[in-house]
Amino acid sequence: MIKKVRPYNIYESKKKQISRMFNNISLNYDIVNKIISFGSDRFWRKKLVQKVSSVKPRKTLDIATGTAEVAIELSKIEKNQVFGIDISNKMLEIGNKKIIKLKLEKKINLIEGDAENMNFSDKSFDAITIAFGVRNFDNLEKALKEVFRVMKKKGLLVILETSVPRNKLFKNLYKICSNFFLPIIGYIVSKDAKAYKYLYDSTLNFPNKNSFNNILSKNGFINIKFQQYSFGVVSIYCANKP
Repeated sequence: MIKKVRPYNIYESKKKQISRMFNNISLNYDIVNKIISFGSDRFWRKKLVQKVSSVKPRKTLDIATGTAEVAIELSKIEKNQVFGIDISNKMLEIGNKKIIKLKLEKKINLIEGDAENMNFSDKSFDAITIAFGVRNFDNLEKALKEVFRVMKKKGLLVILETSVPRNKLFKNLYKICSNFFLPIIGYIVSKDAKAYKYLYDSTLNFPNKNSFNNILSKNGFINIKFQQYSFGVVSIYCANKP
């Protein structure tokens, strides 16, 4: 059983708190990401997109699209139409501004919605991506069932998520930085220390490699692969629908 970690309190639903949290930090979200990842966030996104581009998708869904950083990278894949979905309207506002600025309105369509109850037809997408969003699902298995439903047969799922390094030295450094410095940076830049404390807590409580692989398998996915990057602070999972 996965422990449900919430950003602010134990009384309000996780879904409502996640929406509010991302609305609160939306203005400085991209800046804080660059700071706390030492600029590696762009490298991680490119690794995700490389895996998607290998299947030459014509229609891709980016779940928890946020400010559309991943969606914009996905739009560079030739003949790929991108849809992004997120529960935070403020994050989507920023994403749409980027899309307009880059003149990508015909390639990317952002939608406010819930990953656990998506308004897409069955077997709609060749590929589905989730970057730093799986930890935030209120009901992980319900969301994965929805992903499976809207994915075409032989479609590709690519998940980019934070993780705890396995090396003891890097693990200790990670814990110190994440538990103490991350909330301070988050508060200075976005005035919401709890949001960035949640990032650390939710990473600690996220299933490990084998457990998450089993969850993916239980929900129908096959060919599950796993890779870690940047000394283990992020992981990429790839899986297919039969």
